[in-house]
Amino acid sequence: MRNPIAPLALLLVALAPSAAFGRALRVPDAFTPVLVDYVGDHTTPVKGTDGRWHVVYELWLTNARGVPATVERIEVLDYDKQDRVLKSLQGADLLASARDLAMQPVSDMALDPNAARIVFVELAFDAKSDVPAAIVHRFSGSGAAGPAAREPGPLQYVVAPWDLTQPAPIALGPPLRGKHWVAINGCCSLRGAHRGAVLPVDGDLHDAQRFAIDWMRIDAQGKLLSGDPTRVESFLAYDQPVLAIADATVIEVLDGLDDQVPGSLPDPATITIANVDGNHVILDLGKGLYAFYAHLKKGTLRVKKGDRVRRGQELARLGNTGNTSAPHLHLQIMTSPSALAGDGVPYVFKAFTLGGAMDKERWYAPDSKLDEAYAIQEGDGRGPRHDELPLDLRIVDFP
Repeated sequence: MRNPIAPLALLLVALAPSAAFGRALRVPDAFTPVLVDYVGDHTTPVKGTDGRWHVVYELWLTNARGVPATVERIEVLDYDKQDRVLKSLQGADLLASARDLAMQPVSDMALDPNAARIVFVELAFDAKSDVPAAIVHRFSGSGAAGPAAREPGPLQYVVAPWDLTQPAPIALGPPLRGKHWVAINGCCSLRGAHRGAVLPVDGDLHDAQRFAIDWMRIDAQGKLLSGDPTRVESFLAYDQPVLAIADATVIEVLDGLDDQVPGSLPDPATITIANVDGNHVILDLGKGLYAFYAHLKKGTLRVKKGDRVRRGQELARLGNTGNTSAPHLHLQIMTSPSALAGDGVPYVFKAFTLGGAMDKERWYAPDSKLDEAYAIQEGDGRGPRHDELPLDLRIVDFP
């Protein structure tokens, strides 16, 4: 059901790119044959429904020398207390977190000259006070230990500092109304379709879907539909009102695409950047943030470009248009008016009721089916929640 180098510098203190936010963060100059950079813009800690604070991002590693390199370990350190290791990725954990530039799993962390890897990182903290003001990364492995190296040698250096003192995640109103909405493909695992959807768009890599959710609806027995699974009308989510999550301005709409037949994806040859997300609406939320609603039902859009909408206003109805195999609402918050060339940022919903979670192992099983009943489990518990991000497969009641 289911993407010429300068001579070796003296060890001086160097200004890091993250000085654009808050204080200037510095690391010692070093010869760094394996480049370590971020995909996209800076993120900020967000509180999930598990009560923990999540920091989610990707590292882009590239071997910039003509000598083979190997990534052995990446440690995330507290910038101000670098003996505090927040996470260590090595061995099987590092492999499981890595993808090639085509977003395919990798069998090793050997980097030929000019080769690259993307490493997906998630940090989780029990309390907001545990989140450091900034992080930095210690790279360990082998490669060209100096500009004149012709054979791999041991490497270790500290790179890629990152300021975490960003503004709090935007707080949103409900995108839907009613009970039993499930956060499909939600934060923060690579098992879902969104987390690993890094795309090369407009000359750069972007993870616009980093925090995206596909909202589907179940009944009290855990079923997504009632009736023929090849008919969109059988799905409980279909034709439900889609709501503005904030006061905003409509900056883009697309209508006119027909619903797909559930149970299969469209022919990849028919997918383009323009139609991949089907009928959709993009809202300008202000302060450089945008909301993207995708897969809307043909002919139900109630807004046009330039309209000013109010929180809770109906925008359209939920459909199954674009690259989708079942009716759902795809929602993401991003840093660009482009749905693909922006970067996904975290957000929270101001108020909702948590109703457990859908069976994760069954949902992700290779033989799972759209028309089966999925067990409802305790997950992160039940009851009223405020200013939290629903995590993957959590069940939400919206007011």
